Amino acid sequence: MLEAKVVETIAAGVDKLWPILGNFRGVKAGGGIESVDFEGDGVGMTRHIHLANGTIVEQLATYDDAAHQFSYAIVNDDGPLPFADYSAVVKLTEDGNGVTTVEWTGSFNARGVSDEQAVQIATGIYKNGIEQARKAVS
Repeated sequence: MLEAKVVETIAAGVDKLWPILGNFRGVKAGGGIESVDFEGDGVGMTRHIHLANGTIVEQLATYDDAAHQFSYAIVNDDGPLPFADYSAVVKLTEDGNGVTTVEWTGSFNARGVSDEQAVQIATGIYKNGIEQARKAVS
C-alpha cells in the first residue's frame, strides 16, 4: 500500500474549519466536478462525484465530531482516479491559539500509473481541498 499525506496549518479555529472540511456533503460542482449526488446520511452514506471522465463513489466510513476526524473510502472500481483499495482520513487539531492543523492521509494501490504519480495525484487533491478551506475562512 502507498501513502499520501499532507499536513498544513490554517490560521483559523477548528470551529470555523470543521464545518467546511468535516462536511461530507460539502463537495460542490466546479473545478472539474460536474455534479455531486448524495445517498443516505451519516456513517455509510455515499457521495457520487461526477467528472467529465467518470464518477468517483466515496463512502463515509467513520465520523467523530468531537475529535474532528472522519474517514472515507472509494467504493467503485471503475472510477477515473488511479487508485485501488483507496481509503483516507481527515483530522483537524487546533493548537489553542486559533491555528488548526489539517492532516489528510490516504492509503491505496496505484492503478494504471506509477506509484509516484498516484501519490502525487492524491497529494494534489488533498492540498487543493485544504486550500479551498483556507480561502473559505479568510
